[in-house]
Amino acid sequence: MIFIFLDFLSINFFAAVVFVGAIITALVLGISFHEFSHALVADRLGDGLPRRMGRLTLNPLAHLEPVGTLLMLMVGFGWGRPVPVNPNATRNPKAALGFTAAAGPLSNFVVAAVAGLPMKLDLVEWVSPFDKVRAEILALNGWTAGEYLSVYLSAIVLFSLILGVFNLIPIAPLDGFKVAVGFLPRDLSLSFARLEPYGPIILITLFLLPFFTGTFLLFEIMSPVIRVLARLFAGTTGDPFV
Repeated sequence: MIFIFLDFLSINFFAAVVFVGAIITALVLGISFHEFSHALVADRLGDGLPRRMGRLTLNPLAHLEPVGTLLMLMVGFGWGRPVPVNPNATRNPKAALGFTAAAGPLSNFVVAAVAGLPMKLDLVEWVSPFDKVRAEILALNGWTAGEYLSVYLSAIVLFSLILGVFNLIPIAPLDGFKVAVGFLPRDLSLSFARLEPYGPIILITLFLLPFFTGTFLLFEIMSPVIRVLARLFAGTTGDPFV
Protein backbone atom coordinates (compact mmCIF):
# COMPACT_ATOMS: atom_id res chain seq x y z
CA MET A 1 0.00 0.00 0.00
CA ILE A 2 2.85 2.37 0.79
CA PHE A 3 4.09 2.09 -2.80
CA ILE A 4 0.66 2.98 -4.17
CA PHE A 5 0.59 5.99 -1.87
CA LEU A 6 4.00 7.10 -3.15
CA ASP A 7 2.80 6.67 -6.74
CA PHE A 8 -0.19 8.90 -6.04
CA LEU A 9 2.02 11.36 -4.18
CA SER A 10 4.27 11.70 -7.23
CA ILE A 11 1.23 12.38 -9.40
CA ASN A 12 -1.09 14.48 -7.27
CA PHE A 13 -0.85 15.41 -3.60
CA PHE A 14 -4.60 15.58 -3.03
CA ALA A 15 -5.10 12.21 -4.72
CA ALA A 16 -2.58 10.76 -2.26
CA VAL A 17 -4.50 12.33 0.63
CA VAL A 18 -7.75 10.83 -0.70
CA PHE A 19 -6.07 7.44 -1.03
CA VAL A 20 -4.78 7.50 2.55
CA GLY A 21 -8.15 8.77 3.79
CA ALA A 22 -9.92 5.90 2.06
CA ILE A 23 -7.55 3.35 3.60
CA ILE A 24 -8.02 4.82 7.07
CA THR A 25 -11.80 4.87 6.60
CA ALA A 26 -11.80 1.28 5.40
CA LEU A 27 -9.64 0.30 8.37
CA VAL A 28 -11.72 2.09 10.98
CA LEU A 29 -15.08 1.06 9.55
CA GLY A 30 -13.99 -2.38 8.40
CA ILE A 31 -12.11 -3.59 11.46
CA SER A 32 -14.40 -1.93 14.01
CA PHE A 33 -17.58 -3.19 12.36
CA HIS A 34 -15.93 -6.58 11.80
CA GLU A 35 -15.07 -7.12 15.49
CA PHE A 36 -18.31 -5.54 16.71
CA SER A 37 -20.24 -8.01 14.52
CA HIS A 38 -18.42 -10.94 16.16
CA ALA A 39 -19.35 -9.55 19.56
CA LEU A 40 -22.97 -8.82 18.59
CA VAL A 41 -23.69 -12.28 17.17
CA ALA A 42 -22.01 -14.00 20.14
CA ASP A 43 -24.06 -11.85 22.52
CA ARG A 44 -27.32 -12.60 20.71
CA LEU A 45 -26.55 -16.33 20.84
CA GLY A 46 -26.17 -16.19 24.62
CA ASP A 47 -22.43 -15.68 25.02
CA GLY A 48 -22.02 -12.74 27.40
CA LEU A 49 -18.21 -12.71 27.37
CA PRO A 50 -17.77 -10.06 24.63
CA ARG A 51 -20.14 -7.70 26.46
CA ARG A 52 -18.30 -8.20 29.75
CA MET A 53 -14.97 -7.52 28.01
CA GLY A 54 -16.26 -4.22 26.59
CA ARG A 55 -16.21 -5.39 22.98
CA LEU A 56 -19.90 -4.87 22.20
CA THR A 57 -19.11 -1.40 20.85
CA LEU A 58 -18.29 0.35 17.58
CA ASN A 59 -15.53 2.35 19.27
CA PRO A 60 -12.42 1.72 17.09
CA LEU A 61 -10.12 1.97 20.11
CA ALA A 62 -11.64 -1.24 21.45
CA HIS A 63 -10.94 -3.19 18.27
CA LEU A 64 -7.84 -1.97 16.40
CA GLU A 65 -4.73 -4.14 16.79
CA PRO A 66 -1.33 -2.54 16.04
CA VAL A 67 0.24 -5.32 13.93
CA GLY A 68 -2.92 -6.12 11.98
CA THR A 69 -3.57 -2.43 11.33
CA LEU A 70 0.02 -1.87 10.20
CA LEU A 71 -0.18 -4.81 7.80
CA MET A 72 -3.42 -3.42 6.38
CA LEU A 73 -1.66 -0.13 5.69
CA MET A 74 1.43 -1.81 4.24
CA VAL A 75 0.10 -4.75 2.23
CA GLY A 76 -3.67 -4.28 2.06
CA PHE A 77 -5.03 -6.84 4.49
CA GLY A 78 -4.82 -7.42 8.21
CA TRP A 79 -6.92 -7.94 11.32
CA GLY A 80 -8.22 -6.39 14.51
CA ARG A 81 -8.02 -7.45 18.16
CA PRO A 82 -9.82 -10.81 18.34
CA VAL A 83 -13.08 -10.68 20.27
CA PRO A 84 -12.98 -13.16 23.18
CA VAL A 85 -15.89 -15.58 22.86
CA ASN A 86 -17.12 -18.60 24.77
CA PRO A 87 -19.33 -20.71 22.46
CA ASN A 88 -19.82 -23.22 25.30
CA ALA A 89 -22.10 -20.63 26.94
CA THR A 90 -24.58 -21.05 24.07
CA ARG A 91 -27.12 -23.77 23.35
CA ASN A 92 -25.23 -25.06 20.32
CA PRO A 93 -21.50 -24.29 20.77
CA LYS A 94 -20.43 -25.68 17.39
CA ALA A 95 -22.97 -23.66 15.40
CA ALA A 96 -22.37 -20.59 17.59
CA LEU A 97 -18.65 -20.76 16.76
CA GLY A 98 -19.42 -20.81 13.02
CA PHE A 99 -22.01 -18.03 13.07
CA THR A 100 -19.93 -15.79 15.33
CA ALA A 101 -16.85 -16.23 13.13
CA ALA A 102 -18.76 -15.65 9.89
CA ALA A 103 -20.29 -12.40 11.18
CA GLY A 104 -17.00 -10.48 10.90
CA PRO A 105 -16.20 -11.04 7.21
CA LEU A 106 -19.86 -10.66 6.27
CA SER A 107 -19.88 -7.25 7.93
CA ASN A 108 -17.00 -6.19 5.67
CA PHE A 109 -19.09 -7.16 2.66
CA VAL A 110 -21.91 -4.99 4.03
CA VAL A 111 -19.52 -2.01 4.19
CA ALA A 112 -18.41 -2.75 0.61
CA ALA A 113 -22.01 -2.97 -0.58
CA VAL A 114 -22.95 0.36 1.01
CA ALA A 115 -19.87 2.15 -0.33
CA GLY A 116 -20.38 0.55 -3.74
CA LEU A 117 -24.07 1.44 -4.08
CA PRO A 118 -23.48 4.85 -5.75
CA MET A 119 -21.33 3.08 -8.37
CA LYS A 120 -23.81 0.25 -8.75
CA LEU A 121 -26.47 2.89 -9.50
CA ASP A 122 -24.14 4.69 -11.95
CA LEU A 123 -24.14 7.81 -9.78
CA VAL A 124 -20.37 7.61 -9.26
CA GLU A 125 -17.71 6.11 -11.51
CA TRP A 126 -15.45 3.29 -10.36
CA VAL A 127 -11.81 4.46 -10.20
CA SER A 128 -9.48 1.79 -8.91
CA PRO A 129 -6.90 3.06 -6.41
CA PHE A 130 -4.42 0.77 -8.18
CA ASP A 131 -4.93 2.45 -11.58
CA LYS A 132 -1.81 4.60 -11.86
CA VAL A 133 -2.41 5.37 -15.55
CA ARG A 134 -5.87 6.75 -14.78
CA ALA A 135 -4.42 8.81 -11.94
CA GLU A 136 -1.84 10.33 -14.28
CA ILE A 137 -4.52 11.22 -16.83
CA LEU A 138 -6.66 12.82 -14.14
CA ALA A 139 -3.65 14.76 -12.87
CA LEU A 140 -3.05 16.18 -16.35
CA ASN A 141 -6.67 17.13 -16.93
CA GLY A 142 -7.41 18.19 -13.36
CA TRP A 143 -9.29 16.29 -10.68
CA THR A 144 -12.94 17.10 -10.02
CA ALA A 145 -14.75 16.58 -6.74
CA GLY A 146 -16.60 13.68 -8.34
CA GLU A 147 -13.35 11.96 -9.30
CA TYR A 148 -11.97 12.32 -5.78
CA LEU A 149 -15.20 10.78 -4.49
CA SER A 150 -14.83 7.96 -7.02
CA VAL A 151 -11.32 7.10 -5.81
CA TYR A 152 -12.42 7.37 -2.18
CA LEU A 153 -15.45 5.06 -2.49
CA SER A 154 -13.67 2.63 -4.81
CA ALA A 155 -10.82 2.27 -2.34
CA ILE A 156 -13.25 1.65 0.53
CA VAL A 157 -15.02 -1.03 -1.50
CA LEU A 158 -11.79 -2.74 -2.52
CA PHE A 159 -10.10 -2.72 0.88
CA SER A 160 -13.30 -3.87 2.61
CA LEU A 161 -13.51 -6.79 0.20
CA ILE A 162 -9.84 -7.61 0.76
CA LEU A 163 -10.38 -7.60 4.53
CA GLY A 164 -13.48 -9.80 4.30
CA VAL A 165 -12.08 -12.33 1.82
CA PHE A 166 -8.73 -12.58 3.61
CA ASN A 167 -10.42 -13.35 6.91
CA LEU A 168 -12.54 -16.09 5.29
CA ILE A 169 -9.47 -18.12 4.32
CA PRO A 170 -9.81 -21.37 6.34
CA ILE A 171 -6.43 -21.14 8.08
CA ALA A 172 -6.14 -20.55 11.82
CA PRO A 173 -6.35 -18.02 13.40
CA LEU A 174 -8.46 -16.43 10.65
CA ASP A 175 -12.25 -16.44 10.87
CA GLY A 176 -12.55 -18.87 7.98
CA PHE A 177 -10.97 -21.60 10.08
CA LYS A 178 -13.62 -21.22 12.79
CA VAL A 179 -16.36 -21.03 10.16
CA ALA A 180 -15.16 -24.35 8.76
CA VAL A 181 -14.93 -25.95 12.22
CA GLY A 182 -18.38 -24.65 13.07
CA PHE A 183 -20.21 -25.76 9.93
CA LEU A 184 -18.41 -28.90 8.75
CA PRO A 185 -19.94 -32.27 9.74
CA ARG A 186 -18.81 -33.24 13.24
CA ASP A 187 -16.22 -35.91 12.36
CA LEU A 188 -14.69 -33.77 9.61
CA SER A 189 -14.82 -30.74 11.88
CA LEU A 190 -12.87 -32.54 14.61
CA SER A 191 -10.22 -33.63 12.12
CA PHE A 192 -9.95 -30.13 10.67
CA ALA A 193 -9.70 -28.57 14.15
CA ARG A 194 -6.49 -30.54 14.76
CA LEU A 195 -4.78 -28.36 12.15
CA GLU A 196 -5.18 -25.24 14.29
CA PRO A 197 -1.64 -25.27 15.78
CA TYR A 198 -0.14 -25.26 12.27
CA GLY A 199 -2.21 -22.31 11.02
CA PRO A 200 0.15 -19.47 12.00
CA ILE A 201 3.09 -21.31 10.43
CA ILE A 202 1.14 -21.77 7.21
CA LEU A 203 0.15 -18.08 7.15
CA ILE A 204 3.71 -16.89 7.76
CA THR A 205 4.92 -19.19 4.98
CA LEU A 206 2.34 -17.77 2.59
CA PHE A 207 3.42 -14.22 3.48
CA LEU A 208 7.10 -15.05 2.91
CA LEU A 209 6.57 -17.11 -0.24
CA PRO A 210 6.71 -14.14 -2.69
CA PHE A 211 10.27 -13.35 -1.58
CA PHE A 212 11.41 -16.78 -2.78
CA THR A 213 9.07 -17.55 -5.69
CA GLY A 214 7.99 -14.12 -6.93
CA THR A 215 4.37 -15.30 -6.71
CA PHE A 216 2.01 -13.91 -4.08
CA LEU A 217 -0.09 -17.03 -3.61
CA LEU A 218 -2.50 -15.36 -1.18
CA PHE A 219 -3.30 -12.70 -3.76
CA GLU A 220 -3.75 -15.35 -6.46
CA ILE A 221 -6.24 -17.15 -4.20
CA MET A 222 -8.13 -14.04 -3.12
CA SER A 223 -8.24 -11.93 -6.29
CA PRO A 224 -10.81 -13.97 -8.31
CA VAL A 225 -13.27 -13.82 -5.40
CA ILE A 226 -12.65 -10.09 -4.88
CA ARG A 227 -13.23 -9.43 -8.59
CA VAL A 228 -16.59 -11.21 -8.50
CA LEU A 229 -17.68 -9.36 -5.35
CA ALA A 230 -16.55 -5.99 -6.74
CA ARG A 231 -18.71 -6.65 -9.80
CA LEU A 232 -21.62 -7.64 -7.55
CA PHE A 233 -21.41 -4.73 -5.11
CA ALA A 234 -20.04 -1.91 -7.26
CA GLY A 235 -20.89 -2.98 -10.81
CA THR A 236 -17.25 -3.02 -11.95
CA THR A 237 -16.87 -4.26 -15.51
CA GLY A 238 -13.08 -4.54 -15.64
CA ASP A 239 -10.35 -5.65 -13.29
CA PRO A 240 -10.75 -3.71 -10.00
CA PHE A 241 -7.00 -3.96 -9.40
CA VAL A 242 -5.97 -1.97 -12.49
